[in-house]
Amino acid sequence: MSERSAEARSQLVTQVLNAVDPRLKSSLREALASPGPALCPSATQTVVIAGHRAAGKSRLLPLVSRLLGRPGLDLDAELERASGRSLRTWVAQAPGEFRVAERQALLAQPRGTLVSVGGGFLSHHPDALAGVFTLLVPLTFETYRERLLRDRTRPRLRPEVSLEEEISTLFHEREALHARVTTVALVDFLRGCLIPEESP
Repeated sequence: MSERSAEARSQLVTQVLNAVDPRLKSSLREALASPGPALCPSATQTVVIAGHRAAGKSRLLPLVSRLLGRPGLDLDAELERASGRSLRTWVAQAPGEFRVAERQALLAQPRGTLVSVGGGFLSHHPDALAGVFTLLVPLTFETYRERLLRDRTRPRLRPEVSLEEEISTLFHEREALHARVTTVALVDFLRGCLIPEESP
């Protein structure tokens, strides 16, 4: 955890809460004010920000980066940069190749890296997250649906069915798969960020 004042940490936590699904802000604030786990990664532990497509992982990356005092890497953006291909085209033309590349890209990162991963990472590569502090970004189905219907830049994953059917099926399938992976709830991480740091 970076050495920040309690006030600065509290402001960053508020910014994180403001960046998540608006339908969850109230319940997350209530949960944060209640007793519960307070979880922080060790300095050498890799931190992965994961969750559904459109959950806001890329938006949270710079905020979590400031809370932890370590640089952050958007894995999807890095894959595009390194390959010279757009994810939309890559996923549409060679989804299996893309999945191999994203797994390898995470495993190639040094220990202690902070990374946000794509929406399919949790369901496709749970074994790659063993020993990793995997921070799960919460998202309601209603917000997921609204965001994906609005954002037509994202690649279709099941173009053989309607967009509505793809959205519903993928969300519920991935929810079940996410539940099998050991993750850290966002509110438990934020509680850990609010604990005063001990003096050396």
